[in-house]
Amino acid sequence: MIRLARPDDLPALIDVEREAGSLFRALDMAAIADDDPGSAAELAVYQSDGRAWVSVDEADRPVAYLVAEVVDGDAHVEQVSVRPSHARRGIGGALIETLAEWAVARGLPALTLTTFTDVPWNAPYYERLGFRVMADAEIGDGLRAIRRAEAERGLDTWPRVALIRPL
Repeated sequence: MIRLARPDDLPALIDVEREAGSLFRALDMAAIADDDPGSAAELAVYQSDGRAWVSVDEADRPVAYLVAEVVDGDAHVEQVSVRPSHARRGIGGALIETLAEWAVARGLPALTLTTFTDVPWNAPYYERLGFRVMADAEIGDGLRAIRRAEAERGLDTWPRVALIRPL
């Protein structure tokens, strides 16, 4: 089940992020696996504004989450993560669809995100969900700022790309 995140979910989202990030070790991307998952206070900004969703198990514990913002007039996936124990069940796709419904209800024309090009559960996965690589001319100032911040954090050590999915 997917629902809006509650304040008491936020510590679990950090655990989800750590677990999901651990998969990058197998791709010789330990720096990504060790990347700071952020804080509950940072997640609270999304949660309190109704831009954080969780997928929960039978006991109502988060097994995945998505946080979003509006960037350049589009709904932007800031982060989506799934516990490895719950991967390959369509949960990430369902969270993306939840965001798409949210975006359509607000008149936003597309979803965007930035991701690693060569990681199987990143760009190739999102392309299967209907995203496509954005041409440089399509990338707005807000998304360019996100890409610059990612580069400053060292994420561009591995190829990255901006993707869009018109709604």
